Amino acid sequence: QVQLVESGGGLVQAGGSLRLSCAASGRTFSSYGMGWFRQAPGKEREFVAAISRRGASTDYVDSVKGRFTIARDNAKNTVTLQMNSLKPEDTAVYYCAARTTGYYSTYRGGYDYWGQGTQVTVSS
Repeated sequence: QVQLVESGGGLVQAGGSLRLSCAASGRTFSSYGMGWFRQAPGKEREFVAAISRRGASTDYVDSVKGRFTIARDNAKNTVTLQMNSLKPEDTAVYYCAARTTGYYSTYRGGYDYWGQGTQVTVSS
């Protein structure tokens, strides 16, 4: 079992920044592909960013490229999402996800474990 706990959400004005963190349990964190997804009210959960097991490769949805940065620290079992230049349309619950086999994925179904989510609200 892998437990994921997100933190760092909150309320911020448009143009501001937030840094989300996800702490993972387990001794094999460095073997997991990790991803961030988000879900706005009334919408499907969508891919935001992903990072490979060693952090060498990353991927982002087009709408956040140049504004968000995903990173990981395998020594601390954490993955972070630095979000800059936030927009009201970034408002959502953000979820951390772990993929225990293979590479990372941009598909929700490609992940085995999920955190409970953290709310991000961007005011205009």
